[in-house]
Amino acid sequence: MPHGTPPTPPKPPTPAAPGTAETRVRLPGTHPLPTVALRDALRTQFRLLERTAAHFEGPQLFEADAGVVPGLGRPRTTARVEAVLAEFLGAEDAALVQGAGTGAIRAALQAAAGPGEPLLIHRAPVYRTTAVTLRGLGVRTVEVDFNDAAALEAALATGEFRWAYVQHSRQRLTDAYDPAAVLAACSAAGVRTIVDDNYAVLRVPASGVELGAEASCFSLFKLHGPEGVGAVVGSRELIGRIRADNYSGGGQVQGHQALDALRALTHVPVMWAVQSEVGAEVAERLAAGEVPGVADVRLANVQDRCLIVLLDRPVARELPAVAARHGAAPYPVGSNSRYEIAPLVYRMSSSSLDDAPELADWAVRINPMRAGADLVIEIVRRSLHDLKG
Repeated sequence: MPHGTPPTPPKPPTPAAPGTAETRVRLPGTHPLPTVALRDALRTQFRLLERTAAHFEGPQLFEADAGVVPGLGRPRTTARVEAVLAEFLGAEDAALVQGAGTGAIRAALQAAAGPGEPLLIHRAPVYRTTAVTLRGLGVRTVEVDFNDAAALEAALATGEFRWAYVQHSRQRLTDAYDPAAVLAACSAAGVRTIVDDNYAVLRVPASGVELGAEASCFSLFKLHGPEGVGAVVGSRELIGRIRADNYSGGGQVQGHQALDALRALTHVPVMWAVQSEVGAEVAERLAAGEVPGVADVRLANVQDRCLIVLLDRPVARELPAVAARHGAAPYPVGSNSRYEIAPLVYRMSSSSLDDAPELADWAVRINPMRAGADLVIEIVRRSLHDLKG
């Protein structure tokens, strides 16, 4: 995928008054992942349609089949969409699975590591649904700080691991590791990698599988696709195991679901490039002091790319409900699902609060979704004004 450039860091915030949040709770430094510029996102969209044309004849884009087709083990339409995704992301194969991103991660890890086998992971709070998957599979997780290149190299040098699991999006606010460097280090040590590309694929210049991972796992629901559909894109060997495990007709992604996901995917690169630009503008304007009551702001990838906004009073738990009265979404549905159009003003993610619980009363996350910067700023301004009363 074409490479973009990291966003311009927001300007330093206006100094807070004595006794405000700036003197009690501080936001840590963040290291947001690079984004894709709009012109590059257009090229990505066009390239996706080129791969679609290579696998679909015109009428097939309006038709969808169902069932376990003999010789394929899945619908023909699903197989075509899988071929499009594999070529689009430069992989050998792809499998659509039920269970969205969680189902994709579970399918990939189940096909890779056995019960009791050591699995190398980052030392950080594990995303809640992933923790359930790891517990259910019975793997033995071994943690190392991916931010510490020397520690990672030492762990890999033990020869203990066949597999490592890497979350592309940040698990801790302070995470700074380069996913490409982590994957390269694993590859050099002969350790294969499964990458959780939820919140990252099409948002960043290159997904895990494009950076050399064995597989990328992500939710198509988070890419405006239908509910419950996920994808694993990777090596022919791993995808073959996933298909062998998922032989039941009831477990297949049916053709109409696959086609719906492909249609939705075509506009996502441009949509996310615009959203990234709006997020950067909102961060700059909040940091410049445009909204009273905002003490600090950071761009961060926690879970999705968003703004972490520090307030000058401990009203973070009350702010989402007030913002909803001014048009904000009161809670996420799929973090950039087709249902989410209004700006999201919400609490910090559970994994972020596991790592920094002191932020629960002082900070919220904001995602512009499909809105422009003016609306986001106005919702925050009105909501904080209401809370003063």
